[in-house]
This record gives sequence, structure tokens and C-alpha cells, in this order.
Amino acid sequence: MEAGRLNVDWAAPWFAPWRATGEPVLAAWSTQALHDALNGASKAPVRFVAQTSLPPGEPYESFIFRTRTCPTRGNAHDFFNGLAWIAFPGEKASLNELQAAEIARDGIASARGPVRDAVTVFDENGAFLDAPAVLWDALRARDWKRLFVELRPLWNGATVTIFGHAMLEKLLSPRKDLTAHIWCGGPAFTREGLAAKPFAPLPLMGIPGWCQGNEGVSFYDDPLVFRSRIKELG
Repeated sequence: MEAGRLNVDWAAPWFAPWRATGEPVLAAWSTQALHDALNGASKAPVRFVAQTSLPPGEPYESFIFRTRTCPTRGNAHDFFNGLAWIAFPGEKASLNELQAAEIARDGIASARGPVRDAVTVFDENGAFLDAPAVLWDALRARDWKRLFVELRPLWNGATVTIFGHAMLEKLLSPRKDLTAHIWCGGPAFTREGLAAKPFAPLPLMGIPGWCQGNEGVSFYDDPLVFRSRIKELG
């Protein structure tokens, strides 16, 4: 993919927090390889290299941990992954270390195991929520009408920051069913905490101000998107 084909609406609420980091990289990518554009943007705990630097047979996560370099293709997915390394260096490094440790312990199998599975889920589709406790309570209860309608004014004091690079890529073409995994596991990533999958699903287009259509209460009557806890467990 060429940078000119990547249309990022930096004014969108999900991309606005990334603008200061992403816009210069996108501009640089128009004249150089993506890994070079990322390296020139800011210091990250890894150096970005061409995808061809990854030796055949070596797991991607293990290679990053061993070499402190991140193989990068010239596409939207790796563009947002690079931005995440720049914006969240500590979090990305911690997740990579956990992935590498799990691979060193158990090798590569057909199933990732609970820790690697949780790391992958959050790394690809995770988000952070900074919000009043009452919003957190409604989110954990999957009480969508209370979360988005009754408590709607409280969202003026809340912030959702997308962390997962796959979710950022999906948001290039936003749709109603896009659901992020909100981190509920405390201030640090741990092996034990991740194994418990401490996530809460958040349908992103339900957030006030993120979708014009959600101004009507009926927007939240879609059971395929706004699922109850009972349906999720069933």
C-alpha cells in the first residue's frame, strides 16, 4: 500500500488522539518506506525494519524481543502498529515480553494458550477507558441503555483511547458493530491478570459523539451489537 492511498480522518474522535504522532509519519511515508518513516518520527523501544528482516521460522514476537526490532510491511495494519509502539512504548514492550516468554516456555502450538490469546486480543483490538466509576459499573453490567442514554452527560468527562492497531485499521471504515476490548486489569499487564481475560466489550459507535446516529435511543435496540451479559454467556 502507498501512503497516499491511506485516507485517515484525523478529526474523527478515534483518530484525534493519534494525530500528532500519525500525521507526520503518514507524510513521511509518501516519500520513503514505512519503517523509515516510523523510525524518523520519534524514539520507540524498538527500531522498525523491513519485513524481510524476519528470519524464516522465527516467531514474530520472539524476534522483536530478541532484536528490539519490529518487522514492518507497507500497509495500514503495520502503520497503526508502529504508531502504537511510539505512543505506548511501555505497554507494547510489556505485551511483547509476555508473548516472548510464553513462546519460550511452550513453543508455537495450534492454540496460543490463555496468556498469548489475551495479549493478542488486546494488542489487536484493545482500548483504554478513563471514566467516572458509575460508567464503569454500567459497562461491566452490559447495561447499554444506562451507559449510553441515562448516563450520557457523564461521557463529557470520559475518554476512550484505542490501543489495538487492528481496531484502528478497522476504524478507517467505521461500522456499527465494531467492539473494542476495554482493559479492566489494573495498572500493569501481568501473566496471571491476562490469563483471566480482564476485558469488557465496548461497542464503539455507541459512544456519544462517535456516531451521529446514536443520538436516538432506538440506536441501542440492536441486540446483535448491544448484547446482554446473559446472551454473551449463553
